[in-house]
Amino acid sequence: MKKLRIHFIIFMYENSQKQYRKYFKKKKRQWQFSEEQLLSFNEDSLGRTLGEFYHNHGFRMIPKMENHDVYHLITDCSTNVQDEIAMQYLLFGNGKRSAYLLGVLALGTIVFPEYFKIYLKAFRKGQNMRTFHHIDFEELLWQNFENIKDFLKHKDTPVYY
Repeated sequence: MKKLRIHFIIFMYENSQKQYRKYFKKKKRQWQFSEEQLLSFNEDSLGRTLGEFYHNHGFRMIPKMENHDVYHLITDCSTNVQDEIAMQYLLFGNGKRSAYLLGVLALGTIVFPEYFKIYLKAFRKGQNMRTFHHIDFEELLWQNFENIKDFLKHKDTPVYY
């Protein structure tokens, strides 16, 4: 039964992501780098880390959706179906709002209610991170990946004088 639910979610994603890019990402342009070019970045850079992510998983870049793959890297969410849904909860906790995201949350919760505690934990993790869903990570491909990840991991801590 679980395999059937996974196949259903994958079917829904494959049949909606093209429309999502067409109608919700109209003004966004695709990145100007290929997976191979990313592998030529410095070893500790975000670009190289992303290139290795594509290479190690056998993935190709989806135009206008490149930031999504960076989200996997900075949130430590895997690419299995349940973690994809958890990452959407994390993004919701981080302040991202879109009709598509809300649809994923609703459908994911209905189809996989047994993961709700994990989803709630991801939501809280997103609340505790600096807001990052609006960042254009293409501009940061040359930067040190671990520094970016550490910076985003925690909101500003208050300074008491």
